[in-house]
Amino acid sequence: MKMEGNKTIKRIFTLTLTLITCLVWGEVAQAMTTQATNNKFTLVIDAGHGGRDPGAIGRFSREKSINLSVAKAFGKLVEQHCPDVKVIYTRKTDVFVPLGRRAEIANNAHADLFVSIHTNSLPGKAIGRGAETYTLGMARADENLEVAKRENSVILVEENYQQRYQGFDPKSSESYIIFELMQDQYMAQSVEFAQMVQKEFRTTGGRKDKGVHQAGFLVLRETGMPSVLIELGYISTHDEEAFLNSQNGIRKMSQSIYNAFVNYKRQHTKGQRAEAQPDETAATENAAESDITLLTAEKQAEEGGHPVSAPASDAQEENRPVFKVQLIATTRQIPTGSTRFKGLSPIDFYKEGSYYKYTYGETTDYREAVRMRERVRDDFEGAFIVAFKAGQKMPLNEAISEFKKKQ
Repeated sequence: MKMEGNKTIKRIFTLTLTLITCLVWGEVAQAMTTQATNNKFTLVIDAGHGGRDPGAIGRFSREKSINLSVAKAFGKLVEQHCPDVKVIYTRKTDVFVPLGRRAEIANNAHADLFVSIHTNSLPGKAIGRGAETYTLGMARADENLEVAKRENSVILVEENYQQRYQGFDPKSSESYIIFELMQDQYMAQSVEFAQMVQKEFRTTGGRKDKGVHQAGFLVLRETGMPSVLIELGYISTHDEEAFLNSQNGIRKMSQSIYNAFVNYKRQHTKGQRAEAQPDETAATENAAESDITLLTAEKQAEEGGHPVSAPASDAQEENRPVFKVQLIATTRQIPTGSTRFKGLSPIDFYKEGSYYKYTYGETTDYREAVRMRERVRDDFEGAFIVAFKAGQKMPLNEAISEFKKKQ
């Protein structure tokens, strides 16, 4: 009896130890799985419109359906070939999703990239062809403003849209002045990806390249990551509508976006998205290809630029924010008199990590900085405003707030 009792105790002890071991290793495995998931690159794909919002309407199709077909085809390519990417859709069926909710999905997922897919349209019998990609900003052309107005008009079918979007009127040009005082901290990455998309549309998709533009899209305004809005083509043009609804068209457009995504992802991984910067050829669409002479900081100063540790300007010494227009970022130094800068002066640079970032102009007046940016947009479409204080870079929104308080 005593021997059988000992065996029973031993079996209980063994089972208990096994159970504890399983629980411990289960927690470890779960932690490892969670960590692996957290390390994944998160991509949010947004098929524009849906449900009671059809978007633009063609002869035989609706924008919402084209957007969804291409979005799902693009997502499927990523899911099949990129196991280290987590794909999230704002919608996978014909349902209505408010603009604000689309951004919330991306923000809550801590996404690394947000891609909103749309289809363009022109009024009347106007003919338009080709694909274009937008990043957040102030529309420079009336055509771009009209695209933003049309896409933003979706909020009119939302309940309480005036409260939700703080009185924003998508049909009023005055409402878009707000975007002049905004600066997306992910502008460089957004422009970089947008240019990759347009290159693929041109080469892989065989499409007319209508370029990279900026406009005031509400869905991009509320996302906290690199983000773009793609216009696949014109549903109002008969042959374009037929192409975008065909299996060949869906395949070419989704493959083009996928190729651009793969190229972009190679350069941006989790934890590096805010620091990673595009090469000069990506940041400046119209920059001419030319040889670059490597210079030391001292030689750069002799060429007319400033060394990395440049002394603070008078304005900086007075502790006022200073605004400049960033043109390009590169891992190699460039003479400030280089033809790449199109004769602009003064050209300066600062260094972040391994990148030399070149700027144009200097002012304590943000309105003048906006005008400077507009003057260089034809040659540097991806140019954006940066701010410094006491010789140190500072968040642009803080600099703008400080500027406005002193007005």
